Amino acid sequence: MMLKSRKYRTFNRKDLLAQAIAFGLVAAPMVAQADAGYVYEAGHASLKEWLLPDAAPSPDDNKYSEKRANLGKQLFFDPRLSGTGQVTCASCHFPERGWADGLPTAVRFQGKNVGLATPTIINLGYNDVLMWDGRMPNLEKQGFAGQGKPADINAGSTVEPEVVIERLNKVKAYVKLFEGAYPGEGLTRESVAKALAAFERTIVSRTSPFDRWVKGDKSALTEQQVKGFKAFVEKAKCVTCHLAPNFNDGGFHNIGLKSFGDADHNAGRFKQMKRKSMDGAFKTPTLRDINQTAPYFHDGSAATLKDVVEHYALGGMVKTNLSPSLPQDIALTAQDKDDIVAFMNALTSEQPMFVYPVLPQN
Repeated sequence: MMLKSRKYRTFNRKDLLAQAIAFGLVAAPMVAQADAGYVYEAGHASLKEWLLPDAAPSPDDNKYSEKRANLGKQLFFDPRLSGTGQVTCASCHFPERGWADGLPTAVRFQGKNVGLATPTIINLGYNDVLMWDGRMPNLEKQGFAGQGKPADINAGSTVEPEVVIERLNKVKAYVKLFEGAYPGEGLTRESVAKALAAFERTIVSRTSPFDRWVKGDKSALTEQQVKGFKAFVEKAKCVTCHLAPNFNDGGFHNIGLKSFGDADHNAGRFKQMKRKSMDGAFKTPTLRDINQTAPYFHDGSAATLKDVVEHYALGGMVKTNLSPSLPQDIALTAQDKDDIVAFMNALTSEQPMFVYPVLPQN
Protein backbone atom coordinates (compact mmCIF):
# COMPACT_ATOMS: atom_id res chain seq x y z
CA MET A 1 0.00 0.00 0.00
CA MET A 2 1.48 3.32 -1.04
CA LEU A 3 0.96 6.25 1.29
CA LYS A 4 -0.05 9.42 -0.48
CA SER A 5 0.97 12.84 0.71
CA ARG A 6 -1.60 15.54 1.20
CA LYS A 7 -1.77 18.20 -1.46
CA TYR A 8 -1.34 21.10 0.90
CA ARG A 9 1.91 20.16 2.60
CA THR A 10 4.96 18.01 2.08
CA PHE A 11 5.29 14.86 4.21
CA ASN A 12 8.43 14.32 6.20
CA ARG A 13 9.52 11.16 8.00
CA LYS A 14 7.39 11.99 11.03
CA ASP A 15 4.31 12.49 8.84
CA LEU A 16 4.81 9.19 7.02
CA LEU A 17 5.17 7.34 10.30
CA ALA A 18 1.95 8.91 11.56
CA GLN A 19 0.08 7.85 8.43
CA ALA A 20 1.41 4.30 8.68
CA ILE A 21 0.24 4.17 12.28
CA ALA A 22 -3.15 5.56 11.30
CA PHE A 23 -3.76 2.81 8.74
CA GLY A 24 -2.63 0.07 11.10
CA LEU A 25 0.52 -0.75 9.17
CA VAL A 26 2.92 -0.27 12.09
CA ALA A 27 2.57 0.05 15.84
CA ALA A 28 2.71 3.46 17.42
CA PRO A 29 5.68 4.34 19.62
CA MET A 30 4.29 5.49 22.93
CA VAL A 31 6.47 8.58 22.86
CA ALA A 32 4.29 9.66 19.91
CA GLN A 33 5.05 13.33 19.27
CA ALA A 34 5.90 14.30 22.80
CA ASP A 35 9.24 15.40 21.37
CA ALA A 36 7.57 17.59 18.73
CA GLY A 37 10.01 20.37 19.56
CA TYR A 38 7.41 23.10 19.90
CA VAL A 39 8.20 26.33 21.65
CA TYR A 40 4.96 27.39 23.30
CA GLU A 41 5.24 31.08 22.50
CA ALA A 42 2.94 33.11 20.26
CA GLY A 43 4.26 33.32 16.71
CA HIS A 44 7.18 30.91 17.19
CA ALA A 45 8.39 29.33 13.97
CA SER A 46 8.04 25.81 15.38
CA LEU A 47 4.25 26.24 15.43
CA LYS A 48 3.72 27.28 11.81
CA GLU A 49 2.76 23.77 10.68
CA TRP A 50 -0.56 24.27 12.46
CA LEU A 51 -1.67 26.94 9.98
CA LEU A 52 -4.00 25.78 7.20
CA PRO A 53 -3.71 27.10 3.64
CA ASP A 54 -6.07 29.92 2.71
CA ALA A 55 -8.21 27.61 0.57
CA ALA A 56 -8.85 23.89 0.41
CA PRO A 57 -7.35 22.24 -2.69
CA SER A 58 -9.67 21.51 -5.62
CA PRO A 59 -9.28 18.87 -8.34
CA ASP A 60 -8.35 20.00 -11.83
CA ASP A 61 -11.84 19.31 -13.21
CA ASN A 62 -13.57 21.29 -10.45
CA LYS A 63 -11.44 24.34 -9.72
CA TYR A 64 -13.05 26.84 -7.40
CA SER A 65 -15.14 29.67 -8.75
CA GLU A 66 -17.72 31.85 -7.04
CA LYS A 67 -20.38 30.72 -9.51
CA ARG A 68 -19.74 27.07 -8.68
CA ALA A 69 -19.75 27.62 -4.92
CA ASN A 70 -22.94 29.70 -5.03
CA LEU A 71 -24.68 27.08 -7.14
CA GLY A 72 -23.60 24.37 -4.72
CA LYS A 73 -24.91 26.41 -1.82
CA GLN A 74 -28.35 26.56 -3.43
CA LEU A 75 -28.35 22.81 -4.08
CA PHE A 76 -27.24 22.08 -0.52
CA PHE A 77 -30.42 23.67 0.81
CA ASP A 78 -32.82 22.65 -1.96
CA PRO A 79 -35.28 19.84 -1.10
CA ARG A 80 -35.87 19.25 -4.82
CA LEU A 81 -32.53 17.43 -4.85
CA SER A 82 -34.09 14.66 -2.75
CA GLY A 83 -36.38 11.91 -3.97
CA THR A 84 -39.17 12.92 -1.58
CA GLY A 85 -38.78 16.63 -2.24
CA GLN A 86 -38.67 17.16 1.53
CA VAL A 87 -35.05 16.62 2.52
CA THR A 88 -31.84 18.61 2.01
CA CYS A 89 -28.17 18.19 2.84
CA ALA A 90 -28.87 20.67 5.64
CA SER A 91 -31.36 18.26 7.18
CA CYS A 92 -28.32 16.73 8.87
CA HIS A 93 -25.69 19.46 8.48
CA PHE A 94 -27.03 22.62 10.13
CA PRO A 95 -24.86 25.76 9.85
CA GLU A 96 -26.00 26.82 13.32
CA ARG A 97 -24.96 23.48 14.83
CA GLY A 98 -21.38 23.42 13.60
CA TRP A 99 -22.52 21.84 10.32
CA ALA A 100 -23.61 18.73 12.24
CA ASP A 101 -27.03 18.06 13.82
CA GLY A 102 -26.50 18.07 17.59
CA LEU A 103 -27.85 14.51 17.99
CA PRO A 104 -25.95 11.55 19.49
CA THR A 105 -26.67 9.54 16.33
CA ALA A 106 -28.21 10.70 13.09
CA VAL A 107 -31.92 10.29 12.44
CA ARG A 108 -32.56 9.81 8.76
CA PHE A 109 -35.81 10.23 6.99
CA GLN A 110 -39.00 8.68 8.29
CA GLY A 111 -37.33 8.39 11.67
CA LYS A 112 -34.66 5.81 10.87
CA ASN A 113 -31.69 5.99 13.25
CA VAL A 114 -28.47 5.08 11.46
CA GLY A 115 -26.43 4.45 14.62
CA LEU A 116 -23.66 6.93 13.75
CA ALA A 117 -23.24 10.56 14.68
CA THR A 118 -23.49 13.12 11.90
CA PRO A 119 -19.94 14.38 11.39
CA THR A 120 -19.28 18.04 10.76
CA ILE A 121 -18.41 19.06 7.21
CA ILE A 122 -16.09 21.84 8.41
CA ASN A 123 -12.70 21.62 6.65
CA LEU A 124 -13.66 18.47 4.71
CA GLY A 125 -11.93 19.97 1.70
CA TYR A 126 -8.59 19.49 3.44
CA ASN A 127 -9.17 15.76 3.96
CA ASP A 128 -7.93 12.87 1.84
CA VAL A 129 -10.73 10.51 2.85
CA LEU A 130 -14.35 11.03 3.89
CA MET A 131 -17.08 9.35 5.93
CA TRP A 132 -16.62 7.61 9.28
CA ASP A 133 -15.51 4.42 7.52
CA GLY A 134 -13.50 6.18 4.81
CA ARG A 135 -15.47 4.82 1.88
CA MET A 136 -15.34 8.07 -0.09
CA PRO A 137 -12.05 9.51 -1.41
CA ASN A 138 -13.23 13.08 -2.08
CA LEU A 139 -16.17 15.45 -1.98
CA GLU A 140 -17.12 14.89 -5.62
CA LYS A 141 -17.45 11.13 -5.13
CA GLN A 142 -19.42 11.64 -1.94
CA GLY A 143 -21.74 14.16 -3.61
CA PHE A 144 -22.44 11.72 -6.44
CA ALA A 145 -23.01 8.70 -4.20
CA GLY A 146 -25.18 10.75 -1.84
CA GLN A 147 -27.73 11.12 -4.63
CA GLY A 148 -28.20 7.34 -4.81
CA LYS A 149 -31.63 5.97 -3.91
CA PRO A 150 -30.58 4.26 -0.63
CA ALA A 151 -28.15 6.99 0.43
CA ASP A 152 -28.15 10.28 2.30
CA ILE A 153 -30.79 12.66 0.94
CA ASN A 154 -32.71 9.94 -0.93
CA ALA A 155 -32.95 7.37 1.86
CA GLY A 156 -36.50 6.08 2.11
CA SER A 157 -37.45 7.33 -1.34
CA THR A 158 -38.60 5.16 -4.23
CA VAL A 159 -37.54 7.81 -6.74
CA GLU A 160 -34.48 7.07 -8.86
CA PRO A 161 -31.78 9.80 -8.85
CA GLU A 162 -32.12 10.18 -12.62
CA VAL A 163 -35.74 11.24 -12.08
CA VAL A 164 -34.53 13.91 -9.65
CA ILE A 165 -32.11 15.20 -12.29
CA GLU A 166 -34.95 15.34 -14.84
CA ARG A 167 -36.97 17.34 -12.31
CA LEU A 168 -34.14 19.84 -11.78
CA ASN A 169 -33.67 20.22 -15.53
CA LYS A 170 -37.21 21.59 -15.71
CA VAL A 171 -36.13 24.52 -13.54
CA LYS A 172 -34.90 26.95 -16.22
CA ALA A 173 -32.98 29.04 -13.71
CA TYR A 174 -30.96 26.00 -12.65
CA VAL A 175 -30.18 25.06 -16.24
CA LYS A 176 -28.86 28.58 -16.80
CA LEU A 177 -26.82 28.53 -13.56
CA PHE A 178 -25.23 25.20 -14.45
CA GLU A 179 -24.28 26.45 -17.90
CA GLY A 180 -22.63 29.47 -16.30
CA ALA A 181 -20.76 27.41 -13.70
CA TYR A 182 -19.99 24.30 -15.77
CA PRO A 183 -20.17 25.32 -19.46
CA GLY A 184 -21.12 22.44 -21.73
CA GLU A 185 -21.44 19.88 -18.93
CA GLY A 186 -25.19 20.15 -18.45
CA LEU A 187 -27.19 19.52 -15.30
CA THR A 188 -26.25 15.95 -14.38
CA ARG A 189 -25.52 13.91 -11.26
CA GLU A 190 -21.84 14.57 -11.90
CA SER A 191 -22.19 18.34 -12.19
CA VAL A 192 -24.51 18.46 -9.16
CA ALA A 193 -21.83 16.62 -7.17
CA LYS A 194 -19.17 19.05 -8.38
CA ALA A 195 -21.21 22.08 -7.36
CA LEU A 196 -21.93 20.65 -3.92
CA ALA A 197 -18.21 19.95 -3.48
CA ALA A 198 -17.29 23.49 -4.55
CA PHE A 199 -19.59 24.90 -1.89
CA GLU A 200 -18.45 22.50 0.82
CA ARG A 201 -14.83 23.52 0.26
CA THR A 202 -15.80 27.03 1.37
CA ILE A 203 -16.91 25.78 4.80
CA VAL A 204 -13.65 26.30 6.64
CA SER A 205 -12.30 27.06 10.09
CA ARG A 206 -8.79 28.53 10.18
CA THR A 207 -9.11 31.86 12.04
CA SER A 208 -9.57 30.59 15.60
CA PRO A 209 -7.90 32.14 18.64
CA PHE A 210 -5.34 29.32 18.35
CA ASP A 211 -4.58 30.29 14.75
CA ARG A 212 -4.18 33.93 15.73
CA TRP A 213 -1.83 32.91 18.54
CA VAL A 214 0.24 30.79 16.17
CA LYS A 215 0.50 33.84 13.92
CA GLY A 216 1.84 35.94 16.78
CA ASP A 217 -1.12 37.42 18.68
CA LYS A 218 -0.06 36.95 22.30
CA SER A 219 -3.48 37.95 23.60
CA ALA A 220 -5.39 35.38 21.53
CA LEU A 221 -4.94 32.55 24.06
CA THR A 222 -5.17 32.64 27.82
CA GLU A 223 -2.38 31.28 29.96
CA GLN A 224 -4.58 28.25 30.72
CA GLN A 225 -5.14 27.56 27.03
CA VAL A 226 -1.42 27.67 26.30
CA LYS A 227 -0.86 25.20 29.14
CA GLY A 228 -3.68 23.11 27.67
CA PHE A 229 -1.96 23.03 24.28
CA LYS A 230 1.26 21.86 25.88
CA ALA A 231 -0.60 19.13 27.81
CA PHE A 232 -2.45 18.19 24.61
CA VAL A 233 0.88 17.61 22.89
CA GLU A 234 3.17 16.32 25.61
CA LYS A 235 1.19 14.69 28.42
CA ALA A 236 -2.00 13.47 26.73
CA LYS A 237 -0.21 12.82 23.42
CA CYS A 238 -3.34 13.81 21.51
CA VAL A 239 -1.15 14.72 18.53
CA THR A 240 -0.54 11.04 17.93
CA CYS A 241 -3.76 11.20 15.90
CA HIS A 242 -4.81 14.86 15.89
CA LEU A 243 -1.96 16.16 13.75
CA ALA A 244 -1.22 19.57 12.33
CA PRO A 245 -2.70 21.46 10.65
CA ASN A 246 -6.30 20.16 10.65
CA PHE A 247 -6.12 18.22 13.93
CA ASN A 248 -6.60 14.85 12.24
CA ASP A 249 -4.42 12.22 10.59
CA GLY A 250 -6.57 10.80 7.79
CA GLY A 251 -6.51 7.46 9.57
CA PHE A 252 -8.81 5.11 11.45
CA HIS A 253 -8.61 4.00 15.06
CA ASN A 254 -10.46 1.84 17.53
CA ILE A 255 -10.45 4.06 20.61
CA GLY A 256 -12.07 1.59 22.98
CA LEU A 257 -15.59 2.95 23.25
CA LYS A 258 -18.07 1.02 25.36
CA SER A 259 -20.21 0.35 22.27
CA PHE A 260 -17.41 -1.76 20.75
CA GLY A 261 -18.20 -4.36 23.40
CA ASP A 262 -21.69 -4.86 21.97
CA ALA A 263 -22.17 -8.06 20.00
CA ASP A 264 -23.63 -6.09 17.10
CA HIS A 265 -21.09 -3.24 17.24
CA ASN A 266 -20.46 -1.16 14.15
CA ALA A 267 -17.35 -2.55 12.43
CA GLY A 268 -16.37 0.83 10.99
CA ARG A 269 -13.37 0.78 8.67
CA PHE A 270 -13.35 -3.02 8.72
CA LYS A 271 -16.22 -2.92 6.21
CA GLN A 272 -13.84 -1.35 3.71
CA MET A 273 -10.55 -2.93 4.81
CA LYS A 274 -10.69 -6.48 6.14
CA ARG A 275 -7.88 -6.13 8.64
CA LYS A 276 -8.43 -7.03 12.30
CA SER A 277 -6.98 -3.75 13.50
CA MET A 278 -9.74 -1.95 11.59
CA ASP A 279 -12.62 -3.67 13.43
CA GLY A 280 -14.33 -0.87 15.33
CA ALA A 281 -11.96 1.72 13.88
CA PHE A 282 -13.35 5.05 12.69
CA LYS A 283 -11.88 8.08 11.00
CA THR A 284 -10.14 10.63 13.20
CA PRO A 285 -12.32 13.76 13.19
CA THR A 286 -10.97 17.27 13.07
CA LEU A 287 -11.00 19.19 16.35
CA ARG A 288 -11.54 22.54 14.69
CA ASP A 289 -14.81 24.15 15.87
CA ILE A 290 -15.12 21.16 18.18
CA ASN A 291 -17.14 22.98 20.82
CA GLN A 292 -19.90 23.49 18.24
CA THR A 293 -20.46 19.81 17.46
CA ALA A 294 -21.39 17.99 20.68
CA PRO A 295 -22.05 15.18 21.42
CA TYR A 296 -18.79 13.45 20.51
CA PHE A 297 -17.35 10.20 19.11
CA HIS A 298 -18.85 8.26 16.23
CA ASP A 299 -21.55 6.86 18.51
CA GLY A 300 -22.33 10.18 20.22
CA SER A 301 -21.53 8.68 23.63
CA ALA A 302 -19.60 11.65 25.06
CA ALA A 303 -21.81 14.59 25.98
CA THR A 304 -19.01 17.09 26.67
CA LEU A 305 -15.37 17.74 25.87
CA LYS A 306 -14.56 16.91 29.47
CA ASP A 307 -16.12 13.48 28.92
CA VAL A 308 -13.88 13.03 25.87
CA VAL A 309 -10.75 13.86 27.84
CA GLU A 310 -11.78 11.53 30.66
CA HIS A 311 -12.21 8.68 28.17
CA TYR A 312 -8.71 9.12 26.80
CA ALA A 313 -7.28 9.51 30.29
CA LEU A 314 -8.59 6.00 30.97
CA GLY A 315 -6.97 4.70 27.80
CA GLY A 316 -10.35 3.53 26.51
CA MET A 317 -13.03 1.34 28.07
CA VAL A 318 -13.10 -1.80 25.89
CA LYS A 319 -9.49 -2.73 25.25
CA THR A 320 -9.80 -5.92 23.19
CA ASN A 321 -8.83 -4.30 19.87
CA LEU A 322 -7.41 -0.91 20.76
CA SER A 323 -5.54 1.07 18.16
CA PRO A 324 -1.80 0.92 18.86
CA SER A 325 -1.88 4.70 18.51
CA LEU A 326 -4.06 5.17 21.58
CA PRO A 327 -1.81 6.34 24.44
CA GLN A 328 -1.95 4.26 27.61
CA ASP A 329 -0.96 5.06 31.18
CA ILE A 330 -1.03 8.82 30.69
CA ALA A 331 -1.04 10.74 33.95
CA LEU A 332 -3.32 13.76 33.72
CA THR A 333 -4.20 15.83 36.74
CA ALA A 334 -7.62 17.41 37.12
CA GLN A 335 -5.99 20.71 36.18
CA ASP A 336 -4.45 19.17 33.05
CA LYS A 337 -7.88 18.00 31.93
CA ASP A 338 -9.43 21.40 32.50
CA ASP A 339 -6.54 23.02 30.61
CA ILE A 340 -6.96 20.71 27.62
CA VAL A 341 -10.68 21.45 27.44
CA ALA A 342 -9.91 25.18 27.63
CA PHE A 343 -7.45 24.74 24.75
CA MET A 344 -9.98 22.89 22.59
CA ASN A 345 -12.43 25.72 23.16
CA ALA A 346 -9.86 27.97 21.47
CA LEU A 347 -10.07 26.00 18.21
CA THR A 348 -13.35 27.57 17.09
CA SER A 349 -13.29 30.30 14.47
CA GLU A 350 -15.64 33.26 14.64
CA GLN A 351 -17.82 33.05 11.55
CA PRO A 352 -19.97 35.72 9.92
CA MET A 353 -23.70 35.18 10.19
CA PHE A 354 -24.65 32.53 7.65
CA VAL A 355 -27.14 33.70 5.03
CA TYR A 356 -29.38 31.02 3.58
CA PRO A 357 -29.66 31.08 -0.21
CA VAL A 358 -32.63 32.08 -2.33
CA LEU A 359 -33.61 29.05 -4.37
CA PRO A 360 -34.44 29.16 -8.09
CA GLN A 361 -38.16 29.01 -8.77
CA ASN A 362 -39.84 26.45 -10.98
